[in-house]
Amino acid sequence: MKTLFVSDLDGTLLTRHEAVSAYSTEHLNRLIERGMAFTYATARSVGSALRALRGLNVRLPAIFYNGGLIFDVVTREILRYIVFEEEQKRYVLSVLEEHGISPVVFGANSEREHLTWRVGEESVGVKRYLERRKDDPRMTPAHSDEELLQGSVFYFKCIGPRGQLESAWNILKMDARFICIFHQETYQNDFWMEISPKEATKANAARFLKEQLGFDQLVCFGDSANDSDLFDVCDEKYAVKNADDWLKEKATGVIGYCEEDGVAKWLDEHAGV
Repeated sequence: MKTLFVSDLDGTLLTRHEAVSAYSTEHLNRLIERGMAFTYATARSVGSALRALRGLNVRLPAIFYNGGLIFDVVTREILRYIVFEEEQKRYVLSVLEEHGISPVVFGANSEREHLTWRVGEESVGVKRYLERRKDDPRMTPAHSDEELLQGSVFYFKCIGPRGQLESAWNILKMDARFICIFHQETYQNDFWMEISPKEATKANAARFLKEQLGFDQLVCFGDSANDSDLFDVCDEKYAVKNADDWLKEKATGVIGYCEEDGVAKWLDEHAGV
């Protein structure tokens, strides 16, 4: 049986310092060198993920933006890209604005990817998020809704207090055109809401990779709401000890904490290479 191992990043493979530990890097690289098929599925962008994984030699295509993009980090080839229709992205923004939410919008035009936000309307959480990325070449401040929604849009990220985001989530989660994930941020007390087109899920992306790369089964690792659909399609699924309790109930088993190299230690014992 050819097995593809897929790990979430934040709260699962990464430590609280938003990096892979030296132990995990060493052990995973050794397993990959021996032939283990390993990749990751994350809400992060390509650049953000690669910075966090510096030193880890993943050779297979990976899943970004919660399934909105499948990208081969070796050949730099886009394998799949899913975007909102024009009417859909405008509707999402209208619901958010009705609830006083100013999102970060991820998209692309013919020249490059961009990350846009309305200047002067940032929440405290969004300001913190942008500050950590101030040198990112995708950063594109907007002064109007037209600038905010420019080009092809594939992902909305909202950061703020629970009550404000939850009111919009209760509307958008009922719309069959979208995937709307709501959860507490891994490294802060803020809550996040992430909105994508309905086809853009970690589950769909993982199944795509399984079929395209010729694997027989999927084994995954995760910790929170944006891993739930991935757990639904994997043959085995493991929650780290710091995962949400309800995700642990869906899991085949519970492994060690992200801070204690739970994924790497499990693979050391079970990957079979």
